[in-house]
Amino acid sequence: MSEPEYAGYLYAHFKREGFDGEQIHFALSDGDDPLRFHDLNGGEPVLRSTMGECGVRDPHLVRSPDGDRFYMVATDLCLHKSLDWDRHQRRGSRSIMVWESSDLVDWSEGRLVEVAPPEAGDAWAPESIWDPEREAYVVHWSSTLYTDPGHEGESHHRIMYATTRDFREFSEPHVWIDRGWHTIDATVIEHEGVYYRFLKDERSRDREAPLGKTVYSETAASLSAADWAPLAEGIGLGPIAQGEGPLVYKSNTEDRWFLWIDEFTPDRRYVPFETTDLAGGEWTPASGYRLPEDPCHGVVLAVTAEECERLETAWP
Repeated sequence: MSEPEYAGYLYAHFKREGFDGEQIHFALSDGDDPLRFHDLNGGEPVLRSTMGECGVRDPHLVRSPDGDRFYMVATDLCLHKSLDWDRHQRRGSRSIMVWESSDLVDWSEGRLVEVAPPEAGDAWAPESIWDPEREAYVVHWSSTLYTDPGHEGESHHRIMYATTRDFREFSEPHVWIDRGWHTIDATVIEHEGVYYRFLKDERSRDREAPLGKTVYSETAASLSAADWAPLAEGIGLGPIAQGEGPLVYKSNTEDRWFLWIDEFTPDRRYVPFETTDLAGGEWTPASGYRLPEDPCHGVVLAVTAEECERLETAWP
């Protein structure tokens, strides 16, 4: 199927912990401007979770290869009720929230799908990407894995993955990335047969990990590649003090890519960077951007003019 003619961008995200923050929020670009967005629905959620932890974070959207279906996955987590990070990592939800739609406006009832194994303490920041080699979606997320049945002792986040064709039946989960230290927030984009993977080094910054709490990138020719080549590390340091939750997307009109990195400070969240050379690994701060209020970890999806109009009509 040929690529649709895109005319704008949809940003799906959550907002900072608080009443109604950890739910699904939408923002739409001003026309085809890839860096200027406005809230839909007056900044109120467009979807809410009443299942599991009754909160959702880190939403991700994928368009089906045929273009007739959208799948959204999100972390089943609500920190507003309890800022007990230890509990959430050791005995949190091992499920992800899933919604699906044919038009980005009318969404199915959300459903919890258990993807992480019993030895996992959590399932964070799920994302999906279509893999033409497998003819299935690769759904990946971060999990701490424990050898102790009670999830006691020390552990670290790995990136896990499973495959699915319908977001109902999933394969057995497998470890995709294990650095031996906390690794979270993976996101992947493909260009000309090369996959670019961005992740967060979750270690505290010290002598052993001078680039801890920052984003790095690597490449491979296949999603199932055993080895990925390092491309860049400490991305964004200088303009930002730290970073997580990378999202990446391509311009609709030129060979230009945008990488948003969440600085996760009290004063600032997402900060956009850009490049015209994805393979070069160098990102410069973008200018002239306007993001919606309190933009947290999410995804930017290219949308058609018809989809833009439908979204504006549904949530003006």
